[in-house]
Amino acid sequence: MVTCQSANQLKTPAKVSRAFKMVSQFGSLGYTIKGKTADLTVVQKTIIDTLHKEGKPQTLIAKEVGCSQSAVSKDVNRKLSGRKMCGRKRCTTNRENRSLMRIVKQNRFKNLSELHKEWTEAGVKVSRATTHRRVKEFGYSCRIPLVKPLLRCLTWAKEKKNWTVAQWSKVLFSEESKFCISFGNQGPRVWRKGGEAHSPSCLKSSVKFPQSVMIWGAMSSAGVGPL
Repeated sequence: MVTCQSANQLKTPAKVSRAFKMVSQFGSLGYTIKGKTADLTVVQKTIIDTLHKEGKPQTLIAKEVGCSQSAVSKDVNRKLSGRKMCGRKRCTTNRENRSLMRIVKQNRFKNLSELHKEWTEAGVKVSRATTHRRVKEFGYSCRIPLVKPLLRCLTWAKEKKNWTVAQWSKVLFSEESKFCISFGNQGPRVWRKGGEAHSPSCLKSSVKFPQSVMIWGAMSSAGVGPL
C-alpha cells in the first residue's frame, strides 16, 4: 500500500524523486473502482505537474504515472476535480417546492396527508414520503402546539419575576384543568420551525371537549385549598 503525502511534502526535487521510485517499485498508482478510474492521488498530481513543467508529452506522463492520457490532460488544464455527484435526479423543481412551502404557511395545522393531497392536486406527481422530506428540508417539524392561555401565563410571570416575598404572600393562584375520560385524544399538531413555538400562526386556542372532568384548585403562601 502506498501512503499519499500532502502537496507541501512533495515540493522539493528530492521528494519528487522518491515519488518516482515509489511508482517504479509499486507499479501503476492508479486503481479501478467498479470499472471507473479513481481520482488521482496527491503523489500522481505532483508528478504530472513536474513532468509537464519539464516539457514531457502527455502520453509519456501517463505511462510514468500509471493513468490514462485524458486524466493527465484534465489535470494539466485544471479540470480534474473528481467524479460528479451520483444519485437520482430530484423529482421536484424549485418552483414546485415553493408551492409546497406556501401550502404549509397557509395552514400550519394540516397533517401530512392533507399537505400531500393538496400538493398533488396542484399537478405535482410525488409520493407521500417525498412530501415529508421536502417539508423537513424547509426546516419544519410536526409538534404539539401551545395554547394561547399558556402564552399569557408566561408573559404574566416574566413581568413579576422580581417580586418580593411580601408581594407574593398576597397572591392566590387558582386554576382549572380538564381530564379527558376517553383515551387516545392527542389533539392537533402543527408544522413549525425552531423558535416559532410562540408565533401566532403556530398557536391553537383551547377547546372544551365532551367526555371530560373539570377540576378546580387553588394555592397560596398559606397552603393549598380543597380540590
